[in-house]
Amino acid sequence: MNTIQEVLQSGTKWLEARGVDAPRYSMQSLMVHVLGCNKTWLYLHYEDALSDSQLEQLRQLLRERGKGVPLQHLLGEAEFFRRSFRSDARALVPRPETEELVELALQMAPRKEGMRVLDMGCGSGVIGITLALELASLHPDVVLADISEPALSLALENATALGARVRTYRSDLFSAWAPSPENAVVPPDGFDLVLANLPYVPEQEDVSVEVQHDPATALYGGEDGLDVVRRFVVDLLPHAHPNALVMLEVGHNQGATVCELMRAAGYENTRVLTDMSGKARFPMGYAPPIPVATTSQEMP
Repeated sequence: MNTIQEVLQSGTKWLEARGVDAPRYSMQSLMVHVLGCNKTWLYLHYEDALSDSQLEQLRQLLRERGKGVPLQHLLGEAEFFRRSFRSDARALVPRPETEELVELALQMAPRKEGMRVLDMGCGSGVIGITLALELASLHPDVVLADISEPALSLALENATALGARVRTYRSDLFSAWAPSPENAVVPPDGFDLVLANLPYVPEQEDVSVEVQHDPATALYGGEDGLDVVRRFVVDLLPHAHPNALVMLEVGHNQGATVCELMRAAGYENTRVLTDMSGKARFPMGYAPPIPVATTSQEMP
């Protein structure tokens, strides 16, 4: 007879031996998933026996977790801003740092009725959907854009499941904004708030086994990781409202560089915000105001 406690302990040791992060948490989460319970129930039923079918499901999931498959992919969901989002190999697993970016944006964002919001490189849609729900009383016009069709399908599933009003567009940065036969419906302009979590990992940088399960197009950004970011900070300007708040998430050692790119492009009041670990990874700034036209006057 295999009790819950015995399986929890043996599974934790098995994951630990394979270098899986937070092995006990992983094992608890997998057991909760298979048993259809919560962790409180699990602890209150330590001596209960598991059925053969439950053990087989756990073994299959453990094998995948031991290979580095993200826990969120195995569970089919990830928590973000107190909500459950669908999560799978179509898009990046939502990171805690991204949740911090959204929190900062909500603290700093302009609040006005019908404000326009852009989530560029939306992936599973956690940023844009969270903003749509948190700002719902203002009836925001929220646009989610991504180059990946599979990622957009996942974002749309999440928006539908959570009841968020958003619009999705397949776009290589702002390619969908260019009128063409392929772009039957052009997205809106004049964004008041723009958040972007774009590829920023340098091509030659080693990433963990878990991160390798994320889509490569959402991870790698050229030799120094900033190829897409360089294009974005310039290409955004015609589509941003004057003084729009623009915030990005980048690598822990890239914040200052991106801030300089923003300054060079004309953004104002640029600076880098830190995450809860003290890493400067959220460069931000405000889109420049429209230049005031001047006319020369002839002397009488």
